[in-house]
Amino acid sequence: MPDAGDSQTVTLTVAPADGTTVAALTLTAPDGTATTPAVTGSGGTWSATAAYTTAGAWTLAWVVTGTGAGVEYSTVHVAPAQPGTARSYATTADLADWLGDAPPTGAARMLARASRYMDNVLLKSSIYPVDDTGAPTEAAHIIAMRDACCATVEWWQANGDDGLGAGAEYTSVSAGNITLSKGGAGSSSTPPDPRRAPEAVEILDGAGLLGHSPRTYQCRE
Repeated sequence: MPDAGDSQTVTLTVAPADGTTVAALTLTAPDGTATTPAVTGSGGTWSATAAYTTAGAWTLAWVVTGTGAGVEYSTVHVAPAQPGTARSYATTADLADWLGDAPPTGAARMLARASRYMDNVLLKSSIYPVDDTGAPTEAAHIIAMRDACCATVEWWQANGDDGLGAGAEYTSVSAGNITLSKGGAGSSSTPPDPRRAPEAVEILDGAGLLGHSPRTYQCRE
């Protein structure tokens, strides 16, 4: 699901098609405002960039003339933009650089969710210098948290998790050909946290951000 402010490449495949086939796209916002993004392509494949400026249900209407003439409608549900107050250790540009590809739709929301998971789980007992907002101040830590955040989102994408732990009921998940193992009701084993990206843990550990046990003190009367 894209966030408000995201752009998405949308495509249409027309069959049959030939040199007379022409496709046009009308993008209608939740408030009824319609725009006509530029469409590129020829014959059987056409594409356009849809810019979702607000949250809500957007309607896409492809109108094809010539061979394969017809109209095709679809709806895209757009989530509200991630609040600016949410901490994020990486930007969508950082994620694009990490992936070597365009970031997935909803990337800003996923990065903020990954950052919150890091704060509440992976970095919960970590000790490192921060500024007044709680953000790291040392360059090595900033880079490690950025990369770990991106690695976490990549892990979620590869394993079909949305960052909410939807795969927690599975005892194993593999990306290649997607093999899932599920423990039975009487299983004594504890399923691993599907949100925990091994590469993210490795990156944080390499930067000295893991391995700090909670400190306890015993008071004597």
